[in-house]
Formats: sequence, C-alpha cells, structure tokens
Amino acid sequence: MTTVTAAPTTEPLTHYRQLTDLAQHAFDTAITQAHNACDADTYNAAMHNAGLAIGVVLAPGAEIAPCACIDCYCDAIFDTATDGLIVIETTDYGVQRFQCADCADGHPVTPED
Repeated sequence: MTTVTAAPTTEPLTHYRQLTDLAQHAFDTAITQAHNACDADTYNAAMHNAGLAIGVVLAPGAEIAPCACIDCYCDAIFDTATDGLIVIETTDYGVQRFQCADCADGHPVTPED
C-alpha cells in the first residue's frame, strides 16, 4: 500500500476508472462524507477512508481529491499537495475542489467560468 505524505507529486495516485466497482463506491462515499463534513474529525476520518478505498494510507493532514475538471472526463485522483492544481470551487465548509495539474496545463478553468 502506498503512503501519501506532504511531498507533492505530479502523477495521479490512480485513475477512478481503474478502481473496481466496490472501490469506486467506497471512494465516492468517503469523498462525499468529507465534502459534507462540518468538523475536522469527521473530515479527516472520511479522507482516511477515501485513501484506503484507493489503496493509499494517508499521513495525518494529507488529502486526496478527484479531478473536478468541467471541460473533460479526467478521472485522476491525486494528492492535493501536488503543484499546478487550480481551485475550481470552495464549499461552504471550506473544502476545495481542484482541477488536476494536467487539465490545468491543457485547458485551465477559473472559478469564474
């Protein structure tokens, strides 16, 4: 199992379509719980579960996210400490949605789009 620390990487951790149906369901559930969390403990537990769903053990404070690109069908799941990400949206609870570095290079989206 991979461990994600604070060191940024440019490669995605995995691609959503490479996950089994069960892993996709577990990841979707955990990411939804993280995005809807209204306290740090709930968010961190959900983020930990999202990592486990894709076979990654997250270091405390590490975060992962699926690409939220609205211009393509990118399925990258990446460490949010990766360089070159674009923040597309911030939820009411302060959770950020990102466009991955590859999409940001190829067809950047700004929050105003």
